[in-house]
Amino acid sequence: MGEGVKIIAVNRRARHDYTVEDSLECGIELEGTEVKSFRDGKISFPDAWAEIEANQVWLRSLRVAENPFSSIFNHDPDRKKRLLLHRDEIKRLRRKVEERGYTLVPLSFYFKKSRVKVELGLCRGKKLYDKRADIRERDLNRDVEREFRRG
Repeated sequence: MGEGVKIIAVNRRARHDYTVEDSLECGIELEGTEVKSFRDGKISFPDAWAEIEANQVWLRSLRVAENPFSSIFNHDPDRKKRLLLHRDEIKRLRRKVEERGYTLVPLSFYFKKSRVKVELGLCRGKKLYDKRADIRERDLNRDVEREFRRG
């Protein structure tokens, strides 16, 4: 990732269920108490996805736990969050999602220079046989590495 980057969470399931064609870094619009929850790592996004509506990209089903020290000024844990992208990036994503049937999936969340960033993946769903082939390939690579270590 680079210098000054602290990883908050990685969506490993996304790489298992989807083939990632492209990924891009984007900012996320958060409230103050949400940033505190991100710092504590209290987020959950197993089925999170992004959609484009009215030339804005929104992140859905990302749950950010409430901060226990915020009293009445807490945020809604299930609200949709706006992703910060340039207009031409949004146009490019919209074309690919509408024409070719891609899905926008968050791959990881991290801090970069004290700002929360999202790695958003342009993904295509895998079939069951694709998943099996990936597992088989991973097992073979693991066996080959094991043999090299033995000498």
